[in-house]
Amino acid sequence: MPANILNLSAYDVLRFEENEHDYHIDVEAVEAPTSCPHCQSGSLVGFGRREQMIKDLPMHGRRVGLYINTRRFRCRICTKTFYEALPEVDEKRLMTKRLAKWIGKQAIKRTFASIAEEVGCTEFTVRAVFNDYVNELEKTIRFETPKWMGIDEIHLIKPRGVIANIQNNTIVELLPNRDKETVAHFLHHLEGKERIQYVAMDMWTPYRDACREVIPQAVIVVDKFHVVRMANESLERVRKSLRKSLTPKQRRGLMHDRFVLLKRERDLNDEDRLNLDGWAKNYPELGEAYRLKEQFFAIYDAGSPNEAQAKYLQWQKSIPPEIAHAFTDIERAWGNWAMPILNYFNHPVTNAYTESLNSLIRVMNRLGRGYSFEALRAKILFAKGVHKHKLSRPKFERKPVNKRQAEPVTHGWAENFKSFWTGNSFARMVLKPPPRPKPYIPKSTENAEQEKNYGADISTLIRMIENGQL
Repeated sequence: MPANILNLSAYDVLRFEENEHDYHIDVEAVEAPTSCPHCQSGSLVGFGRREQMIKDLPMHGRRVGLYINTRRFRCRICTKTFYEALPEVDEKRLMTKRLAKWIGKQAIKRTFASIAEEVGCTEFTVRAVFNDYVNELEKTIRFETPKWMGIDEIHLIKPRGVIANIQNNTIVELLPNRDKETVAHFLHHLEGKERIQYVAMDMWTPYRDACREVIPQAVIVVDKFHVVRMANESLERVRKSLRKSLTPKQRRGLMHDRFVLLKRERDLNDEDRLNLDGWAKNYPELGEAYRLKEQFFAIYDAGSPNEAQAKYLQWQKSIPPEIAHAFTDIERAWGNWAMPILNYFNHPVTNAYTESLNSLIRVMNRLGRGYSFEALRAKILFAKGVHKHKLSRPKFERKPVNKRQAEPVTHGWAENFKSFWTGNSFARMVLKPPPRPKPYIPKSTENAEQEKNYGADISTLIRMIENGQL
């Protein structure tokens, strides 16, 4: 049995056994202690041994157990006894350091149960190792504070807060909930929060209150798509209110054509227009609801907040009384959030891309049933290869050539030398022309540029999960 089979130079391999599923390897530390850890005396005497079983990295598809013949010593000076320290062994649990690190990395993209089965430990142990690994990652990985921040939520058992970098299409944090206290706590401890310029959000009051309290300099912008979505929801209320007066066949037809009603008028084809005209003629209330929906979408074609507000007031006056109940939510939302909604027309930032992120998180949650929120958060934020990086400074460029240096010298001694040079062949053989002055190029004082980490790139996350890498 070669001594380096484990690739652990601190141990000698004594014996080796194997079965269908496991390797059992007896090992002993190469170097014995030379001093007492209590009094630092070097007068030691052996005082027995004990066997400790330590888990190590799986090999050849089999679990590995190291049986370490741990020596016990007694100090002749202070009379205290101690066991030798075991190199390469994790301080918290009976496994090697490299196994703990491997479990942490694997748990980012695999289930705890599968890792526990491969290693031969409990799922609880894998979870504990993973938590320690994530804590270490959070100490070493710092995401850049976004200047354009997006706050949204995703439902994973309960609503969770999502913090995104709008400019770079990345996610920088998943919060355990979307309460004001949680959001405010995150913002309060965010390094560089004073540089945040815009915050895009939906109409959730705790988000707004937390931002006004912690980052009052940031302009709050209500996400356009959360506002216009309410027009579709109002149209759906009108459609559903008509079902009671329809026959079963008509009800099925209206359910099928609901996708036509939700389309923008500019996207309708000839068949869609024919179906829409039929429903509008037979049910004028449905036609009016579609008109209101389209006119509400058209508000976002305005070029300024004042124009948008005028369009909204005109739209509000045109709501027929018989379907006014279906549009009360829009009127209430606009009344409570008018300024953040109108801020969009000066600062058109939006959380539209987070819809793809939300879909991604839902897929990951389905693939990993039983994951805790902490595990899912770590898989999103710290998966290898998902971070978007950028150099903090532009690439070093050469200094422009000095104009005076670039001009040919045509006066003084140089001109006389030139005429002598061209008229004397011997001089051309033994003399060399004066060197041309070279532009000064300063050397960079840094060997490497510092990179900025903008968080987990959404498109990369989608690609990795489609390829089965997460």
